[in-house]
Amino acid sequence: ALQSVKTSKSLRRRKGKVLVTDGPFAETKEQLLGFVMVEAADLAEALKIAERIPLAELGTVEVRAIYDVPGS
Repeated sequence: ALQSVKTSKSLRRRKGKVLVTDGPFAETKEQLLGFVMVEAADLAEALKIAERIPLAELGTVEVRAIYDVPGS
């Protein structure tokens, strides 16, 4: 399961510059296009991976951790 949106970061890339903000948008008209699950050592590594997602140039990539379920 995904962790709370309070722990999320939103990433956008425009003209080669990356902007990371805390949390999701307060109010959004955007639509979910899909999702990508990656394994990363920490949030910094996950954000680096998110920078390379092509749609970060057109929209926003929300980065959220999942709960670690022991034994799974």
